Formats: sequence, C-alpha cells, structure tokens
Amino acid sequence: MTFSNSLNQFLSFLESEKNLSGNTITAYQKDLLEFSDFLTALKRDFTEVEPRDVRKWLMTLSRRGLKRTSIARKLSSLRTFYKFLVRSGTVSANPAEPVTFPLRSRPLPKGLTIKEMEILLDSQPREDFIGIRDQAMLELLYSTGIRVSELTGLDLDDVSLEPEIIKVRGKGGKERIVPFGQHAKTALERYLKVRYDLLSKLKRQDEQALFLNSRGGRLTPRSVQRIVNQYGWRLTLSGNLTPHMFRHSMATHLLEMGADLRSIQKLLGHSSVSTTQIYTNLDVSRLKTVFSQCHPRARKK
Repeated sequence: MTFSNSLNQFLSFLESEKNLSGNTITAYQKDLLEFSDFLTALKRDFTEVEPRDVRKWLMTLSRRGLKRTSIARKLSSLRTFYKFLVRSGTVSANPAEPVTFPLRSRPLPKGLTIKEMEILLDSQPREDFIGIRDQAMLELLYSTGIRVSELTGLDLDDVSLEPEIIKVRGKGGKERIVPFGQHAKTALERYLKVRYDLLSKLKRQDEQALFLNSRGGRLTPRSVQRIVNQYGWRLTLSGNLTPHMFRHSMATHLLEMGADLRSIQKLLGHSSVSTTQIYTNLDVSRLKTVFSQCHPRARKK
C-alpha cells in the first residue's frame, strides 16, 4: 500500500463517512501531503513513522514560523489519518497519538453585554425592505446563535412561526432544530411580508432563500458580515461587530441566566461539549456570586 493510495482512501472516508465539507477535506490533504514531503526528506516510509518523527516535523514547522494554531491543526490531521490507518490494518499503532503540542491559552470569544444587545436591537430606524430585513437577521442571529453560513443557507421552508423553530444545516451537513423567541418571531413576520412584496414586484416568487438582497437573490455570508459590521458603528464599536459575536453573546447570556452547557451545546451545534466549555470562562462574575452564596466557608459570620 502506497502513501498515495492510503491518502485517497482516507479522503474518500472523510467525504462519505464523516460527511466533511470540501474545504475541510482539502485542508487534510494539504497537511498530509506536506508531512509526506517531510518523510521523503527523511527517507522514512509512512508505515514506519515513530512519535519522534512526528515531533521533528512539528519542530520544523515551528522553525518556519507557522502559528501554533496551524501546527496544532496539522498534528490533529496526522492523528486522524493514522487512526484511520490503524483501523484499516495498515499500521499497528498511531505515532501521532502520544505527541502533544501545547497551545497558548485560548482567547475568550468576544461578545456584547445584554444591555449593548438591547440597544442594538431596539434602535432600528429604517422601515424599508433593507431595515426590516436587517432587523429580522439580527434578531434571529441573537435568538438562535446560528453561524452566518447557517443563516444565509436558510430557505423559506426551514422556518416555522408556529412553533417558533428553524431547521439549520450545520457543519458537515448535520441538521438540527433550533427554537427562537418572540422578538425574532415578530421581526420575521414583518420581514416575510416585505419579502413577498419584493419578489412579487420582481416576479421571482419561486426564490427559496429566506434572506434576500434588494435584487431578490440569496444573501451571501460576506454580505451579512458587511451589514453587521455597519451596525457596529451604532454601538461605537468602530465597526468591529461580527455575526459570530451574536453567537458568542447568545451562549454567554444563556449561561448567565442559568442554562446548562449540554443545552447550549445542542443549540450551537457543537459536536463536543468541550467546545462549549469556553463560555464558562466568560461567566466568572456569576460563578463568584454562586460561590459566595453557597459555599459554607465563603460567607461572613
């Protein structure tokens, strides 16, 4: 079995069994081809790799000035590849499994306070198609915490106003059902009316995309990022408002109000609760309050 054959089988596995996106599969391919070049220079067959070889590769990448996050991703790609090879019987052990590459502490995600979010969502001045559409988008982003790609991928049939739920297609094509609140429902009801009027005027009633531009076409993630960025100036954020900040804010605010991590994980579409746990670092003030009220040695006598 050659490296090329094993790589092709692995990439096919990622596509058919793991249902990963084309971009993700391409990233795996790039990382593994780079590792193959490294092995060629070492005159080492891919079936004879040892942990020390993996460490040498990581050190080589580090000397080249690669970011630590990029190196960690490449190590993850290698682990997954050799895990596949172990299962297929090509190798007996995963040489990347015992290798670690320490990352610096992960930066906490940025978000808005509840007050800032209320100011933003309660101060929409425009009553035309654009203003009503933007209000619906912002309300839905905050209410559901969906990714910008998930927002722009929504079709009309993915939205139910009774009950208030949307069907979201997330990473790897995985579908999940996410509820939304009354403010988002009201904003969507208003938007659906002006959406219908726009498509009737343009004679494009067959368009399925939920969120449209003024020409009746589906909004792109880049367009939504630009729109949200413009609203950032309203909060004197110097335009540094992103769609992902709505996602972070939603998760943080739910945690502050007592929601459990498992529920937040399901709402956000995280495959592992460990990804969701970063939000616990944001809720220090609430944790300190709970500690002060509940720990028997924290209260003053």
